[in-house]
Amino acid sequence: MSNLVVITFDNTEEAGKVRDALRQAQKRGALSLDDSAVVVKDAEGKIHVKGEVDRGVKIGAIGGGLLGLLLGSIFFPFAGIIVGALGGAAVGALADLGISKKFVKQVGDELQPNTSALFLIIRQDSDPDMVLAILRPYKGKVYQTSLDTEAADNLREVLSKRIGVPAQESEGADEAG
Repeated sequence: MSNLVVITFDNTEEAGKVRDALRQAQKRGALSLDDSAVVVKDAEGKIHVKGEVDRGVKIGAIGGGLLGLLLGSIFFPFAGIIVGALGGAAVGALADLGISKKFVKQVGDELQPNTSALFLIIRQDSDPDMVLAILRPYKGKVYQTSLDTEAADNLREVLSKRIGVPAQESEGADEAG
């Protein structure tokens, strides 16, 4: 089972920085993301969505490719792989295991200019303490979540204040200010 978390930020860069930090933790095995997307509303009010292919589409494509290989190996092996992978990706997309594009658009429409939002679908096997530690240097607001009350409150508390400075921002920071 997975949880949806949507966090908004008061600038256009923060959501992307948080997603990058979470991706690094995912590569180390500290958490598992099924899907993520960054929505940025620029100064002119134009919405930019930077998303990932969700896990459901990836699994569908791989599973479909293997099934196509198995079934198509008798007749046309290469065509079987291609047809199977395309069919599997379609099945994964139809299963709608990722973030709804309609919901992303709705949140994007509600953002103020020069702000951003981060959409995450985090699997429950992720370490909640690790996720909170990654989020600690960032300041944002929980827009929506399917987390239980205690976990959501912990997330809100961590995001309500910036504790420390992300590594990218600390380099070259002006110490006089």
